[in-house]
Amino acid sequence: MAIISNVDDDLFAATRPQLEVDFEQIITAQQARAYKPSLKIFELALSRIDVPAHRILHVGQSLYHDVIPAQSLGLATVWVNRPSARTGVGAVKAAEAHPDLQVSSLAELATACAQP
Repeated sequence: MAIISNVDDDLFAATRPQLEVDFEQIITAQQARAYKPSLKIFELALSRIDVPAHRILHVGQSLYHDVIPAQSLGLATVWVNRPSARTGVGAVKAAEAHPDLQVSSLAELATACAQP
């Protein structure tokens, strides 16, 4: 597993212990010198992960920042469309895209992946 995050290294370092998961790669916007949806951050991830794009599943919460750029590089995508009573909260930008799978939470994704 790897993380592609729109943060600086020091901010991610403060958050990392709360995730309680070991990641093989952590790619930040600071390292890529670009923020999603720039392809630079995804291209840096692909070069570090060293796995063909068609074998990678990118999971993100933004059609605009995650799904569209990941698909443009040949990655399969999952859109975590978390329900919110407040439209437009967070890093939300209107976009039209067709993720390979849409879930409302990471728990739902884990359940979907566990099914035969």
